[in-house]
Amino acid sequence: MSSSLLFNIATFSYFAATVIFFAYLASRNKTIGLAGTLAAVFGFLVQTVAFGLRWKESYDMGHGHAPLSNLYESVVFFAWTIVLIFLLVDVKYRYRAIGAFVLPFALLGMAWAQLMADPLKEIQPLVPALQSNWLLYHVVTCFLGYAAFAVACGVSIMYLIKVKQENSAGTSPAGGVLSIFPSSRVLDDLNYRAIMVGFPLLTLGIITGAAWANYAWGSYWSWDPKETWSLIVWFIYAAFLHARITRGWVGRRAAILSIIGFIATIFCYLGVNLLLSGLHSYGGG
Repeated sequence: MSSSLLFNIATFSYFAATVIFFAYLASRNKTIGLAGTLAAVFGFLVQTVAFGLRWKESYDMGHGHAPLSNLYESVVFFAWTIVLIFLLVDVKYRYRAIGAFVLPFALLGMAWAQLMADPLKEIQPLVPALQSNWLLYHVVTCFLGYAAFAVACGVSIMYLIKVKQENSAGTSPAGGVLSIFPSSRVLDDLNYRAIMVGFPLLTLGIITGAAWANYAWGSYWSWDPKETWSLIVWFIYAAFLHARITRGWVGRRAAILSIIGFIATIFCYLGVNLLLSGLHSYGGG
């Protein structure tokens, strides 16, 4: 059995989980919500095994590096981290409606990765700039931060939907799809908590990236497009936390800023790699 097959199985599991979570929204049946979580857990475990197998395949081919070195591997790892953060939130809070707004991010990532041309999926030897342990530290911290921001974005979308309904109805409804959403206060708090997790991880990712850059290129910072956009994303979330703590920003403004931050995060990750050239251009292939 190959890692590619297991990644495909994980993709179908995330698709099933997404469909089940939307069915949960429609039915408000707790058993269906649990089934969605179990489907996500199954896909997560399969994908974890797939990562281990791909790592072994790399050693069998004589390359011997963690499967985090190209666009394909980073996308599937990003999807894995999103599901990881979601499952941690699910275990702690049991708000399974969140799955319908977070799992699609992981599903889209995995589906796009599986549709890539076969040469992009092949295990290749590392280019000299990637031959460092800093690769693992940098990628893991960055993508865990990105995943927390993805959860914050999904929760923020839920918040905007919930508040719009509450404002139009005057009070929370007794029934309907939105009745199984957490309260707007809880969603606002979850948004803040997710960003409080993601921001220090992104900070560590930038610090480890600077150390890696110094190791690879002899300079901690060179204003490469990737570095510049990472700093932009950092400032957006720093502004979010500053406004939240010192100015009391909550609710709609916080949710919108969270969504903007995640859009900037996706451009930093994919847009820079695919549209701009620079020292990180190898990430596009």
